[in-house]
Amino acid sequence: MAQILDPLPPEQSGNILCCYVNATSKIQIARICNIANWYFERVVFPGQRLVFEAPLQAQMEIHTGMMASAILSDTIACDRLAINEPSSSEFHTDSIGIDTISKKPIVQSINTKIQNSTKPLTIAGFGSID
Repeated sequence: MAQILDPLPPEQSGNILCCYVNATSKIQIARICNIANWYFERVVFPGQRLVFEAPLQAQMEIHTGMMASAILSDTIACDRLAINEPSSSEFHTDSIGIDTISKKPIVQSINTKIQNSTKPLTIAGFGSID
């Protein structure tokens, strides 16, 4: 995943794909400060999902916006925000997914009862009065 504005330093190896979701009702600033020669700072609006690539040892600071300032509200290790990138063999386009928690199909089957649906057509007539 390329970051056009702030590419990772070339000396960094072991990058991971991460996702952070702002589950609050306030604007937040997501910032990574512990990686040398790299500037990463993004505004994350309420409900927004931020997907980014970062070195394994990166620490994300979450600053929550207040009236005229921002307060450091959390620091999260980026390895806790890592998301798994599925390989091409994990994509199954011909099957219905199973919810791993409840073991129920994610997509419920549709009741397709076939019956005779032919009914006479009633047409409204218009008459003219002379």
